[in-house]
Amino acid sequence: MTIRFSVEGEFIQLDQLLKAVGLCGSGGEAKQRVADGDVFVDGDIENRKRAKLRPGQRVDFAGETIELVAADVVATA
Repeated sequence: MTIRFSVEGEFIQLDQLLKAVGLCGSGGEAKQRVADGDVFVDGDIENRKRAKLRPGQRVDFAGETIELVAADVVATA
């Protein structure tokens, strides 16, 4: 399944994103899953918990794909 997530502002941190979309129950869980190498950004393992993600990027985690889009794109889509 693909989740489209609207990024308010310039970026969102990876750990915050995983919590915001409900794939992790807490920030601590999100940070641990990133540290464990379970999260992919644009096809590569991402181990920086606070990686800054911007519209146009894709995150794969726990069988889900998150597509980041700019807030104004979602409003007009």
